[in-house]
Amino acid sequence: MNSKVKMTSNGIVVLHSDKTVHLDPKRGTENGISFVSHAHLDHLHNQKGDGVLIASKQTTEIAKLRGYVIENYVEQYENFSMIDAGHILGAKGLLFDDLFYTGDISIRNRGFMKGATVPKCKTLITECTFGMPEYVFPTIDDTVKRVNEIISELYGKGKPVILLGYELGKAQILSHLFSHWDPYYHDSVKKVNDLYRQFGVPLDESIGHTEAESRGLLEKKPWLMIAPNMSGRNAFVKHMKSKYDAITIGFSGWAQSSRFSFARGHDYSIALSDHCDYNELIDLVKRCNPEKIYTVHGFVDEFAADLVKRGYDAQSLREDSIDNYV
Repeated sequence: MNSKVKMTSNGIVVLHSDKTVHLDPKRGTENGISFVSHAHLDHLHNQKGDGVLIASKQTTEIAKLRGYVIENYVEQYENFSMIDAGHILGAKGLLFDDLFYTGDISIRNRGFMKGATVPKCKTLITECTFGMPEYVFPTIDDTVKRVNEIISELYGKGKPVILLGYELGKAQILSHLFSHWDPYYHDSVKKVNDLYRQFGVPLDESIGHTEAESRGLLEKKPWLMIAPNMSGRNAFVKHMKSKYDAITIGFSGWAQSSRFSFARGHDYSIALSDHCDYNELIDLVKRCNPEKIYTVHGFVDEFAADLVKRGYDAQSLREDSIDNYV
């Protein structure tokens, strides 16, 4: 069946049979079918209209925690299947009419978070945040080993350590991977961790930084804390450094680039991401084995050109572009 896909000012739109499918729209849509892949803020919108909205329960609950209300949603809809995306809790891709939209995706196992399920499809719409060969990340085991060595060395000097990662997704992975250090949580991380735990994710309970500081617990050094990703210029980081002489370790896929540490002002920068790295994106494409590929979000032109060199029919999807596919 012929359909059309286009990038609009409101995100990706698929004109499929007699239906209009909006993939991660930036604004609420009045009709058609909308899909919200996960609860990072750049993928959420305020719901409106009478259309069908497909999302996971975890996504709607996390959205509520972040100030967005998604009430009239479905987890199942005829001829549409949500696929685990391995990005954050509740993150899904969407499979319909032999088309697979990845949303944000990771095929790598990371602690409690299992890598994505990747279906076969004729058409693939894939993110390519790290779609350049320079972005190949170390293994999780190597990352954990290196960070444990850094923490151990700093503890030997009596230094507190703050692990900085995005408060939804990466902070929970860090909380799990380094739970043996009995970390405190930044208040914002604690809220998300508590919600994850309600969905059965095995994260240890701990107290937030405000309570820890008010009780004088941060005076008893060394200690470990999991906090949101923020720069060295942030007031919280400045306070922790000036009062407690804390050392920061920042986690991001962008740490694979030498520019990351300078830009964020962390004492250490570690490459860790909830997205596929370059090699994993190539593996994702091979697993899907599509006839047509559209690249979105990230190095869209570079990754599409790379795929063409590998023999795939691939193109970047940009606003005002439109194409037919089978």
